[in-house]
Amino acid sequence: MAVNIYDTANQMESDLRQTTEYLDLAKAFEDMKKDPKAYDLFKEFQEIQANLQQKQMNGEDLSDSEMDHAREVANKVGDIEVVKTLMDKERSLNQLLNDVNQIITKPVQELYRN
Repeated sequence: MAVNIYDTANQMESDLRQTTEYLDLAKAFEDMKKDPKAYDLFKEFQEIQANLQQKQMNGEDLSDSEMDHAREVANKVGDIEVVKTLMDKERSLNQLLNDVNQIITKPVQELYRN
């Protein structure tokens, strides 16, 4: 019998949306968006992160001023309570995803152990 792993993945996607971790993250994100200052700073932080990651992937060096600016924005974001809550909820969801990933990749891990 052939297994359609994509059906399972789609079911997992649907199930993920119903987990406490996802629902808590979604609520924290909505709460943060209600604070325009926090939301704008969070968007700026995300943009800076994406730009720095892109540069690193391209093998480009990061300037001291870019790193200083990133640290400055990260510190500001880290001082905002709704953003701290969001990041805490994001960590919880990431832990769940890591646990699921370990389960999913178990056959491959076992294969290479033998």
